[in-house]
Amino acid sequence: MAINKSFATIVVVSLLGGAFALTSFEGNASEERQLAVTRGDRPVDLERMISKYQRPESIPFPEENPYTEAKMILGKTLYFDPRLSKSNIISCATCHSPSFAWGDGLPRGVGHGTNQLGRRSPTILNGAWGEIFMWDGRFDTLEEQAMGPITSEAEMNMSLDDLLPKLQKIDEYRELFAAAFDGSTEITAEKIAIAIATFERTVVSGEAPFDRWINGDEEAISAAAKRGFELFNGKANCVACHSSWRFTDDSFHDIGLSDDDIGRGEQLPKIEKMQHAFKTPGLRNIDRRAPYMHDGSVADLAAVIEHYNQGGVKRASRSD
Repeated sequence: MAINKSFATIVVVSLLGGAFALTSFEGNASEERQLAVTRGDRPVDLERMISKYQRPESIPFPEENPYTEAKMILGKTLYFDPRLSKSNIISCATCHSPSFAWGDGLPRGVGHGTNQLGRRSPTILNGAWGEIFMWDGRFDTLEEQAMGPITSEAEMNMSLDDLLPKLQKIDEYRELFAAAFDGSTEITAEKIAIAIATFERTVVSGEAPFDRWINGDEEAISAAAKRGFELFNGKANCVACHSSWRFTDDSFHDIGLSDDDIGRGEQLPKIEKMQHAFKTPGLRNIDRRAPYMHDGSVADLAAVIEHYNQGGVKRASRSD
């Protein structure tokens, strides 16, 4: 049986986000919940399923790069500064803007010389919990990811030989680096990466109606959204890839898009299932992030659901 296209709307209602700030939650699930989620023929206890979607109470920072306010302020300043690009008109925020749920709203990114890039700009939302980064997983940490676009010829096209002296000449940056790094005014690529990554870890999707429902407010979402949750975790099996409170498994799948881009296959050429495989995006604030997929080829959420319903291109690498 086909999945009704209205499921797309159900997902949107469930996952709407608020302000970008981390919130702690308390409260018990309502005793009124008598629903049973089914996966195939096996019933799954709703409360047990709900527990897998609880938001964390704090942001994780790595031991080698603990949070400090000074590092965050420096990272935020660098993130929004177009002087980090060769053209002086592109910043990290050009492609990852708070105005577009930390993406850019375009099917594919635009880089140096206004040239179109090969893939869509992914959101940086909730990157603090990420296990691997970029559509093809070529960076292991946020620190690595932070420097990648800056030095990429296709994106910001800024060599370190030009960038470091440029920033060193700016009085305000020497002061910010000194505050963030124990009084040292020396500016290095490592420090830039550490600071930007610290800021990016603070970019967290806010409380959604879905979160309030998870914590026991039965009025927070509609009956249709609750049916969507059952479908999501049951027959539709969206949860197979879009799991946890961020709605991602941080893994890579070929979902059958008609595209010559082999994605993760560039890093893992000998693994069949990684050909045409791309990282599963989280679904937080998904209503603000159209168009969809790594190539921006799917216009809206209804079309996303229809793509999965049809199955896409059949090939050996396609996800089971």
